[in-house]
Order: sequence, then C-alpha cells, then structure tokens
Amino acid sequence: MSTLRYPAKISKIYLFKLSLPIFFSNFAIPLVSLVDTFLMGHLGNEKFLAATSIAVSVITVIFWSFGFLRMGTVGLVGQSLGKGDYREIVHIIIRNLIIALIISILLILLQSSILYGINYFFKVESETFILIERYISIRIFSAPAEMMMYVLIGFYLGLQKTKISSFLSICFSISNIILSVYFVKYLNLNIFGVALGTLVAAYLITILFLIYTYFFVIKNLKIIPRFQINIFLKKKIFKLFYINFDIFIRTLLLTFAFLWFNYLSSKLGENILAINTILMQFILFAAFFLDAYAFSTEGVISYSVGRRVKKSFLSAVKNSFEISFITGIIIAIIYIFFAKHFINLLTDLDLIRLLSYSFIFWIIIIPPIASFCYQFDGIFIGASETSSMRNSMIVSVTLYIIVSIYLLKAFDNHGIWFSLLILMILRSFTLNLFFKKILKKF
Repeated sequence: MSTLRYPAKISKIYLFKLSLPIFFSNFAIPLVSLVDTFLMGHLGNEKFLAATSIAVSVITVIFWSFGFLRMGTVGLVGQSLGKGDYREIVHIIIRNLIIALIISILLILLQSSILYGINYFFKVESETFILIERYISIRIFSAPAEMMMYVLIGFYLGLQKTKISSFLSICFSISNIILSVYFVKYLNLNIFGVALGTLVAAYLITILFLIYTYFFVIKNLKIIPRFQINIFLKKKIFKLFYINFDIFIRTLLLTFAFLWFNYLSSKLGENILAINTILMQFILFAAFFLDAYAFSTEGVISYSVGRRVKKSFLSAVKNSFEISFITGIIIAIIYIFFAKHFINLLTDLDLIRLLSYSFIFWIIIIPPIASFCYQFDGIFIGASETSSMRNSMIVSVTLYIIVSIYLLKAFDNHGIWFSLLILMILRSFTLNLFFKKILKKF
C-alpha cells in the first residue's frame, strides 16, 4: 500500500505550497545562465558572449527538444497516481530512463553534424566558431545525465513532490555555478570551463538522485524497481510514442523559435547578438519563475484527470492563471526599476550596456503577457492533450517566423523583440481554442 496521500480538494493554498519550492529551483536555473553570461561578459571580448549565445542556444534547442522526457513523464505518472496504479508508475520511470539514455547516445554520435549545422547557418568569424566548437565538444557529453534528469524531475512533479524535484534542480544549478566559476576564474578555461562545469555537475547530481529515487520508490510505493520486459508492451510503447512525439514536435518548434530569435539577432551584427543575449536572460528569468505555477499545475491537472474530478481541474486552472499573471506584473515592476543595474552586472562593456538600455521596454511588457501561454502549457501537459499543443505551436511558430521577417526589415532589433511578443500572444490564443478538448475528458 502506497504511503502517498493527497487532499480531496485542491485549494489555492495547496497550489501555492506546491509552487513555492519550484520558485526557488526555477530561480536557480536561470541563475546558471546569468552567471555564464557574467563570466563571458567580463573577458574583455564580445566574441565570448556571441559564441556562448550561439552554442548555448543550439544545445538548448537540441536538449529541450526532448523535453517530453519530463513533460510526458509528469502526465503519465500523475494519471497513474490518480488511478492508484503504482506499478505502472515504476514502469514509466524505468521505461523513460532507458529511452533517455538511448537518445543521449545518438546525440553524442551526431556531434560533428551539429557543428556542421552551426557553421552553415550562423555566419560568424572563425575565432568565434572555434569558441563555439570548444563549448559543444564538451557540453554534448552531458546529454545522458541531463536527459535522465528530465525524467527524474517529471517523476516527482507527477507525484506532486515538488520539494524533491526542486531540490534536484537547485543542487544541479548551484554545483554548476560553483564549478563554472572555478574553471573560468581560477583555471582560466574561459568558454571551455563553462561547458565543463555543466558536464561535471550534471553527472554528479543525476547519479546521486538516481540512487535516492531507487530507495524513494521502495519506501513510498512499496515496489522494488526492476527491469522487466513487459514494460515495453506494444500498447504502452505506442501510447508513449504518440504523447512524446507530439511534445517533441511542440518543443522542437518552441526552441527553434528562440534559436530563430538569435539567428535574426546575428544578422544585425555581433553587438546586437551580444545585447539580445543579455536581455534574453531577463525573459528566461521571468519564464522560469512563471513556470513554477505551470509545473505544479501539471501534477494537479494529471491527478484530477486520472480521478476524473472536474471541480479540482477547474479550480487549478483558475488559480494558476490568476497567480501567474500577478507574478508577471510584479516581475515587470522590478525590471522597471532595476533592469539597468542588472545589465551593468552582466557586462562591463560600455557600448553593450548603452545599447541594451534602448530595448528594456520589451523585457518589461513580455512577462505578464507571456504568463498565459506558460499556464496553458502546464494544463495541456497535465491532461496529456499533446496533439493540441503540437498543432498550436505549428500555427504560432509559422506565423511568428513570417511576421518576424517583415518586422526585422521595418524596425531592426525592435522588430525582433516585437515578433517575440507576438509569438507569446499567438501561443495563448491558439491553446485557448483547444481548451474544450480537455473538458471532454471528464
């Protein structure tokens, strides 16, 4: 008999308590990127910033494209929890960990193709490409650890154990920061050190939490995790394939949209690319904060769908939207007063600082508007309504790319940021059109 217990009614306080630990972990995640940007921004050459921007963006596109390892795990685990099928929960995590390992090996084998693609699409100077190559050649080998970390986080989110999932993320982020600072500042490894810091931190934390999860399952689910051939039954694999493929397409398109943002920035020169790299840290910082509600909502939604409790579902939807939007407003207000100070911390290049100030307006208005699409993502992931997420993203990103081309020509860098805002609005609008499909599950 499982030792896990959950309230019959999902209140605002319960939802906030679930989100609170994710706030701290999500604060730590963008902090890694901020520290990396700080380290590269103080090396006296904008090529380090430009190379880091491109290399990290590409790796992010690749790794986040397999975000279904987290998102798919959340929905399936939460729904199995609602049904009381604890053995299937164990099968889900073992199955997804194996899939994560297979995907990682394939990515490592494709390293040369990734570098070829970067060289083909990004027109950078040879010195900048050498720096990109150094980063990729190390960071790609962190794939097995980072992919399995996605599964572990999804597992605990699905069980609504947000303190554990958050602690995992915080441990990874803190160890990543400490190691990166050590390698860059004390061993003078520059961009190589940033990549190495992530690599070592990823394996250290993943191994520790794999061991912890093994004993967690035994204690709380009363099941000893073992590999069994029946976890790969045809019916289970096909269900997993359809859910994961939809999320894969959705995430690939979303990460491509951000890569497209960097691509457009690079067309305006390395100075603009460096500026947008710094300003994007503000967007990512806000996104990880707002995603705290989306992450906690995923587990609650999947549990409600598994139990077919419509009242809990609607309450979670309403509460998450309200809290997320208010948080977006608070972040915008903070940026109004402190954005320049944060920019000055991220780089000591006077020209980059001065040019960045001209675009602060965009990082102020995007968080509250984007809060809605983040919450919709959490709702649709929890309900495993992944085909709707896929279709929404296809429409949104296609229109975003078309609009961005015209806005870039008309308004230069302001056009790039305006098109990003439009993408956020399109995501919310299209997902809202599909919302009724979830209600049919009750």
